Amino acid sequence: MISSELARALRDSGLVWHPRAQDNFLIDQVEVDADVFTLSDMTVEAHEFDTGTVLGFNGTTEWALDSVDLGDALWLPREDQLRELLGAAFTSLARNADGYVVAATVEGEPRSFEAPDAANAYARALLPILDALRDLPESA
Repeated sequence: MISSELARALRDSGLVWHPRAQDNFLIDQVEVDADVFTLSDMTVEAHEFDTGTVLGFNGTTEWALDSVDLGDALWLPREDQLRELLGAAFTSLARNADGYVVAATVEGEPRSFEAPDAANAYARALLPILDALRDLPESA
């Protein structure tokens, strides 16, 4: 699972979450940011309203929590989701002595991104791609 710091960086770089079953997230507040939740049709569901998406907690007994606004949740994309988001920019994943290395093409240049685990390496590779997309002129 990626770090909350990388998840925040991805969000701040423009990654938009469209909640689906089996997505992991945390509530992005200091008091509860250590607890990771998983969207499920039985316990936590995404409810779409005209005012936005709300994550509803169904039948939870440990929490006095009915729902949380999507803006207060921080998506923790899984390794497979990050690899899919990289798309054609992804070149390879390799293991080294320190963890994993993702090779990706960023703005036409081959680059490598290292991390102790594959998910964080994928996230690190995705960051500069999102930043480059964010910096494109609006008419592009």
